[in-house]
Amino acid sequence: MILLELAAIAGLELPEGSGDLEITGVASLQEARQGDVTFFGNPRYLAQLRSCKASAVLVPLEFTEQIGPVVLRVANPSAAFAAVVAAFAPPEVVAIPGIHASAVVAASATLGEGVSVGPLAVIEEGAVIGAGSVIGAGCLIGNEVRLGEGCHLHPGAIIRERCILGNRVILQPGAVIGSCGFGYEFKEGRHIKIPQTGIVEVGDDVEIGANTTIDRARFGRTVIGEGSKIDNLVQIAHNVQIGSHTIICSQVGIAGSTRVGSYVTLAGQVGLAGHLEIGDKAVIGAQSGLSKNVPSESMVIGAPAKPMKEWKQNNFYISQLGKLYERVKELERKLEEE
Repeated sequence: MILLELAAIAGLELPEGSGDLEITGVASLQEARQGDVTFFGNPRYLAQLRSCKASAVLVPLEFTEQIGPVVLRVANPSAAFAAVVAAFAPPEVVAIPGIHASAVVAASATLGEGVSVGPLAVIEEGAVIGAGSVIGAGCLIGNEVRLGEGCHLHPGAIIRERCILGNRVILQPGAVIGSCGFGYEFKEGRHIKIPQTGIVEVGDDVEIGANTTIDRARFGRTVIGEGSKIDNLVQIAHNVQIGSHTIICSQVGIAGSTRVGSYVTLAGQVGLAGHLEIGDKAVIGAQSGLSKNVPSESMVIGAPAKPMKEWKQNNFYISQLGKLYERVKELERKLEEE
């Protein structure tokens, strides 16, 4: 397609005389070639931009440097590029409503209009599946599970008994909702399993990543609030409460009964001890370890976690230890000579 057609799809404003430029695909700054569109949104990639061979590049409004590709100024290059990518994406695979011959669906299960059930999926007694939901190959939906409308369970996802999921929930492959909480009593030299009788409740518009596990409550509910997005390989323990529109990145681990507020960001490999309170809009930096509560709108990092300003200051002091050591040794040498 020509750049003018792409601009109409993605809502771009074009420099004069560039509308007839032939566009054949999208690529990163480093990999783009003639015919590609790419984007520049982070100053650290300026060197790659200067050597970029793309035909056109999306840049921030304030960008003024002269470069080879046609410059398309937008308020948010990353968001605009997503629209451009969509224009070149292959057609979406649409699930066909119906039940595959190899699937096992209990007679007492209720399936809404337009539900698609893939090969070897199992839907157990009393489960309720909302209209338009897609159950991928090899999924398991346990007894008395309630799944809302427009959900998409990718292959191998599991929802265990009695758990409740809202509308438009996405489970990536291998996600497990409602596994037993990790609870034992040590008695007479043995670890005795404590029954985990609660459920997991997931709000509307939640996405849960591949091989992420969310434990059912010991009693009551483990809760994931509406609009929250959870990355791959995350572990959420029993009775944890996650607020609305929170972001949880890969390899985060949250111990039992901790409460995480709304609009919180937990960066990669964060570990939260049990029974903590993380306030709304808090940001927890990557690889942080928390053993204390975090107030709302705080930004902390480190293990043990500290306010961001204090953490940066401490790291600076640590970086100066080598110089300090050499100064001390020099002073000792001078004292010995006197």
